[in-house]
Amino acid sequence: MAGRAAMLVNLGTVVMTVLTLASFVEGFGVNWGNIASHPLNPDIVVRMLKENKINKVKLFDADSWTMNALAGSGMEVMVGIPNNLLETLADDYGNAKDWVKENITAYMRKDGVNIKYVAVGNEPFLSAYNGSYLKTTFPALKNIHRALKEAGHTDVMKATIPQNAEVYESANDKPSEGDFRSDVKQIMLDIVKFFHDNDLPFTVNIYPFLSLYLNQHFPVEYAFFDGNGQTIPDNGKNYDNVFDANYDTLVYALNKAGIKDMKIIVGEVGWPTDGHKYATPKLAEKFYAGLMKRLAKDVGTPLRPEKLEVYLFGLLDEDMKSILPGPFERHWGIFRYDGTPKFMLDFTGQGRKIVPVAAKGVQYLDKQWCVVNKDTINLDEVGPDLDYACYHGDCTAMLYGSTCSNLDKIQNISYAFNMFFQIQGQDVRACDFRGSAMITKNNASVGSCLFPIQIVSGSGDFRISYVFGRFIVAGLILLGLVAAI
Repeated sequence: MAGRAAMLVNLGTVVMTVLTLASFVEGFGVNWGNIASHPLNPDIVVRMLKENKINKVKLFDADSWTMNALAGSGMEVMVGIPNNLLETLADDYGNAKDWVKENITAYMRKDGVNIKYVAVGNEPFLSAYNGSYLKTTFPALKNIHRALKEAGHTDVMKATIPQNAEVYESANDKPSEGDFRSDVKQIMLDIVKFFHDNDLPFTVNIYPFLSLYLNQHFPVEYAFFDGNGQTIPDNGKNYDNVFDANYDTLVYALNKAGIKDMKIIVGEVGWPTDGHKYATPKLAEKFYAGLMKRLAKDVGTPLRPEKLEVYLFGLLDEDMKSILPGPFERHWGIFRYDGTPKFMLDFTGQGRKIVPVAAKGVQYLDKQWCVVNKDTINLDEVGPDLDYACYHGDCTAMLYGSTCSNLDKIQNISYAFNMFFQIQGQDVRACDFRGSAMITKNNASVGSCLFPIQIVSGSGDFRISYVFGRFIVAGLILLGLVAAI
């Protein structure tokens, strides 16, 4: 794995000149999340985006560190508002005005941030939330839109709500039978009418991988764009991939609501590379190659053949994301946590076997690893230490079908110890485990299973306290999975 990563970095440098000569696909951007123990410096990320000719990003908050790095870049930005702010913004218009002033207006200056969209919440109507945001999302949207309008920003930017494709459904998987989910139908009708009346776009997140993950009988090739899978005829249209079928299900749902021409943005679409047997770099490469070719041709879906606007998900791996949806959640990045590319991807959509340009100027912690001390470890007593390391670290790559699923017992324990050690910033106290561990200068990676070294991050506290508070349930689930290894 380490050798392949180095090869990709070198190859990326070689082809950079070629990339600059090619015409890049317009109409796509990337999601840039930062739920990571050691976030990559935003200045490095912005430079990497520029070198890959990516000029649109979608953020999940208005973090000042990130926003300031984007200032003067010219990139189009969708700024996110987290779900935990929806109630505050819904209850008091003054709060919405203050948020817009501090997070939007403050960056609307010469050499500021080119904000095009404001995303109010993120998939707030997921059934997993049990209706927590049903009463606050729409009022928050209206208050944000009003505040943007009063501040004079609506001539250059639009408010929207990124929704999961779960908000609509179709009987018998036929797009033409699409309609909004029954329990959210009325609120969705109210929202899309407001969108229509104010010329706002509908934003939807579509995940072909999840169709495959959630249904063991799902036809694998139908998740990709190669046209090698089954073809489903529907109302005079033919569908050979689930993305098109899903997108047009939304179009039909909008049509049934009396809305024929609303702009649709695909807020998230991508493929993970670890944490499940179908989450691999090879399949991610296949998925993105097909998607980018589609975008390069400016070919939409059977029902809407016009140009698509999409944001790839995601830019970087995030080792502190919740794994409640699945262990693959921490592995959606086109790039690893340190900005090294994972697979071939031609952003021009020409299908060439090239790789993205890697991040430059990344600094790493010392080349040292925390591994099992074979002289002192008692395998009969190590269980609690393994659970502790995985609960406070990231062991998703050890699960069945993942890159590190073939390790032996000692290697499993070493992997868990090292992940905890690295996330804790290589604090020597994080490589003890009652004397069962030791620090080594020898690379502990095993075959294709990379034992990573963390990067130097300017985040200070590595966001650990935030993570522990927010994702304790996810940690307990992962603990149970690891205990079964």
